[in-house]
Order: sequence, then structure tokens, then C-alpha cells
Amino acid sequence: MKNIKKIMLVFIATISFMACDEENDIEIVEANHRVIVTSEASVENTINVGGHIDFGDISRGIESRTWTFPEGATIVGEKGNTSSKDVIKGFFSIPGEHNVTLNQVFKGNVYPNEDSTTPIEGKVLDTTIVVTVLGPISSVLKAHYLNDDGSVGAELNMSDNAENVLTASKYIQLTYESQGEPSNFVWNLDGGKPNQITNPGGAADVRYNKVGSWDLQFIASRARPGGADTVNIKKFIKVIPSTEPVVVDKVTNKEVNIAIEYSREMDESSLNKNDFAVTIETTAGAVLNPAISKVSVDAVDGNIVILELDGETIYNDDIIKVSYTPGALTTLDGVAADALTDAELVFAQGENILKNTSVDYSFETSTAANWPYLWWGGQWGEYDFAISGDQAQDGSSSAYLEFRPNGGMIIGHRDAAGNDLTFPVESGERYEMGVWVYVTDLGEINGGETPDLRFYWAPGTDWGIAPNPALTDDFVIGEWVYSSTIVQFAESGEVNYMIRGINNGNSLPVKLYMDNISVVKLTTRP
Repeated sequence: MKNIKKIMLVFIATISFMACDEENDIEIVEANHRVIVTSEASVENTINVGGHIDFGDISRGIESRTWTFPEGATIVGEKGNTSSKDVIKGFFSIPGEHNVTLNQVFKGNVYPNEDSTTPIEGKVLDTTIVVTVLGPISSVLKAHYLNDDGSVGAELNMSDNAENVLTASKYIQLTYESQGEPSNFVWNLDGGKPNQITNPGGAADVRYNKVGSWDLQFIASRARPGGADTVNIKKFIKVIPSTEPVVVDKVTNKEVNIAIEYSREMDESSLNKNDFAVTIETTAGAVLNPAISKVSVDAVDGNIVILELDGETIYNDDIIKVSYTPGALTTLDGVAADALTDAELVFAQGENILKNTSVDYSFETSTAANWPYLWWGGQWGEYDFAISGDQAQDGSSSAYLEFRPNGGMIIGHRDAAGNDLTFPVESGERYEMGVWVYVTDLGEINGGETPDLRFYWAPGTDWGIAPNPALTDDFVIGEWVYSSTIVQFAESGEVNYMIRGINNGNSLPVKLYMDNISVVKLTTRP
């Protein structure tokens, strides 16, 4: 018996022409050929409980047929679970995988498949179509406090109005288990940072800085067959004031302004612009000390203090340092801010230009075949590559790489037709070329060449580009790490990736995941 998981809408006909000596006519002999179609073939015959599939037998040369349905399924217009009709509609009421069988008797020897070139010796064919019936989506949520050392603490109550008490600036960890094979997951977290998490791929850590009671929402869904489960928990978290020191998590930019991100919400009435100072070092060597025209608390994130400069613009190639001399600045829960001395600004990443191209920068839509070996020969083919769901910086998948002992890798990125996938660049501009990596094994680095990953491009390759990243023997293991390098392109136009890995002088393989490749155009001081 031939099992068919996905029925293709393909028909191959063979016509024989026979000329009669006495009469000028043509006798057409129809070939016996099996062709079966289903209405849900594009989703591998997967439906919701209570849904239906249409089955069609459009084979040529049929003498008789019998459809047989499993228990719990019904055929429209039939009293039992069998039918001899060419087109039938079936309803399925039990979740799981179910076999629908079709017995066909042809008028003679039959071509069994769409790609058959010769018929088989026989006229009876049995076909099994597997129908997957999905139950409704349902989710079970759990949450745990995270201890200051990062370990998982006590479990939270997931009921409405539980108001699990959390001290401002602390973290919780959220997990879920879902039934019904959903493919998309979204956490909506009022008062949390981040306030939304999409397709986390596992546990999600959330920080709460804002004092108050906050709701939680979780949505698990699938596109086809459509379905969703939404869990809403009212007043899930109650964030209370903290007596611990307030700390600066980072100094970054928010659009054209400087943003100081504190661990808790700040009291805007305690701000004084004269308590802050900014120094800018340009690539030309000039040192600027711009005046601050305004300080404010961000309208959305109350833990962020915004500094607006008077008549000065910040650029990505500047080195910007921020200082705060203790004055009246306090958190909303009454804790004074400590001094801040020459804290260097790290620019927030801009728009990834790869998002507007066909490049699968996040490894969510491509297969390993779309990242082919470029045939440099020698050690450059000594690697293994796969698209994996085991780790993801975000989304559900990433690229898994192994550089074999003393091996290496050189791969490109192409579509199904073998064409290079490209992205646009401009000459004279500076770009941050970045990637996230999750290293699981560095092998044995014994004083030889440091393994690394490098992102080249063509045309106009810069062979002197810096490692991105260099996999030194102290590289973080078991965590997602962002790496980037600043590049310039010799010519404007479309370029394509050549991604190189090397593992010279290493007697063991280097193993890592790669996700979210980015190319971001930087602003540079005129």
C-alpha cells in the first residue's frame, strides 16, 4: 500500500494514436493513470476538529473505486463510512492522525504516480491519505521570580488579582506549554521591559521598573488551520518601591537625544540640567562640551532620563560620554541617584537594511540548501551547517555551524534557483555589520590561530575585514552574544554575502549557532 502525505495536483496523460489503413480516422486510447487531489493538500491535509476536506479521484481509466473513512469521520451523503463517488466531502471530529483509504480498479495496467513513465503490471491500486486533525489551542502559563544571581526562584500565582509582589527593578521568568500545535506566540506585558515578546522560543525574562499593578496577556495561534488561545491575567504583578541603590543600566541614544536608562522610574520634578555634563570626541580629534538645553523623563519609559543638547547633534562615529554630579535626582520611590562619571554612550542599533531584502537574516524561511558551500577547496569545505530549532536569539530557528578540527567554512546565500541574494549599499557611507552567536564549544585553542567568523561581500570584497566575532579562549559559552564590525563599501550597488569561518590549529571542532545578521547604516559627522 502506498502512503501519500501530500497529494500533488499533477496529471500526466499518455495518448496513443493509431492510424487505420482503410479509413482516415484516429482512435484515441486513454492511458490508465492515478491522480488524487485534496482541498487541503497545501497544508499536508491538516484541519481543525470538526473541519472538512474534499477528496477527488480524477484518475483516468477507472473501472471502480471505494473510499473508506476511519471511525469518527463521516462522508457527506453516505450512510456508512464508504463511498464510490469520484468527489466526496469528509468531516472529522476526533483529534489525531487518521487514514483515509482509496481502493481503485483500473481497466488495465496503470501508471501509479505523476512521474511514472511506464505502467505497472496490474490494475488495482490502494492509496492511503493521512489526515491530521488538530484540537483547539490551549496554553498553560507559569512564572517564577528570578534571584539576583540569575537563578530561578519561587513560582508566582497565575490567577486574576493575585498581585504577585515584586520589588522595582527585579526580574521574573515566564514559560508556557501549548497544545494544538500553535506556531506563533506573543507575550503582552503591561509595565514590563520589554512590554512585548514575540516567539520567544523558550523562557522569557522580564524586568519591572514601574511601581503599580500590571496585567499579563499571552496569545498562542496558528495561521492555517486557523486557531488561537488568549490568556489574560488581571493585576498579575504588583511592583512595590525599592530601598536598593538605583543603578544606570546603560547610556544610549533615543533618536537624536541622549538617553540614560536607570533601573527604576525617576522623579521628573527632581531633574536639573545643570547636574549633567556631556563630552563629545569627534573622529577629527576635536573635543566638544555642548550645553544641555533640556532634561526630562521619557513619556513612555519612566526609568529613562532624556538629555537634549543645545545646538549640537550626535553622530555614530562620535565618542560620547555623560556625567552626573549628585544633586536632587531621585527615583519615584525616594532613592537618590549616585554619581555618574564619563559613562560612554552605546548607540542603539538602527534599522537593519536586510529586512527590506530577500536575505533570510534571521534563518526563519531558508533551508541549508540556500546557504551553499562556495567551493574554495581545501579546509574551507571542512564544516557542517544546518538550520536548527534548538536555539534562537529570537524567532524559532537559527543557523548551526561546526568548524571541523583544522577546518573552515565559506558559504554564500542563494535562492532556490541558485541566484545570489543581495542587499543595497552606498559607497562612502559607514555601516555596522553585526551578528548574534551562541557558542557551545570552542574546542582546544592551543596558542595557534584564533578561530573566528568573518562576513565578506562581493563585489568589492574587503579581505582585511575584522573578525566578527573572534572566538578567543575566554569567549562566553552558552549565551547569545552580539558582535559587530564597522565597514565601508568601495562601490554603490547590490552586494551578496560570503561568510567565512576558520578553525586552524584546533584539534577539536568549534560549535556555535548564528542568528539575526544585520547591516545598519551609520550617521557620520560631516
